Amino acid sequence: MLTITQALVDRIVAHARQDHPDEACGVVAGPEGTGRPERFIPMLNAAGSPTFYEFDSGDLLKLYREMDDRDEEPVVVYHSHTATEAYPSRTDITYANEPGAHYVLVSTADADDAGPFQFRSFRILDGEVTEEEVVIVESY
Repeated sequence: MLTITQALVDRIVAHARQDHPDEACGVVAGPEGTGRPERFIPMLNAAGSPTFYEFDSGDLLKLYREMDDRDEEPVVVYHSHTATEAYPSRTDITYANEPGAHYVLVSTADADDAGPFQFRSFRILDGEVTEEEVVIVESY
């Protein structure tokens, strides 16, 4: 289960809408060992693509050094899908390399008449995708 604040959900969705029609991507870091997403870190989609995202390797290295210095870990790794539902693609599954992270997908396509976006969270471990409940709170 992912517990996340409404403010963080709003920021992730806003980033996805802002970068549309390209996929948006980023990380929400939190204190090591807490599983609590706190610090929103939007990243540049180095692929600049509506169907694929890629973190810039230099930016990613800088981010991991910064998280190490702050005793943080990536609690949420997020990206958007611009024309399909919010479900991990085969490529997403292949590149999921944070076994403890929640993989959040936001769809900016109205694929199911459920509204202008979907916000879903998954665990991806050894190629296995498991959807999890998302609990949105005002504060921790």
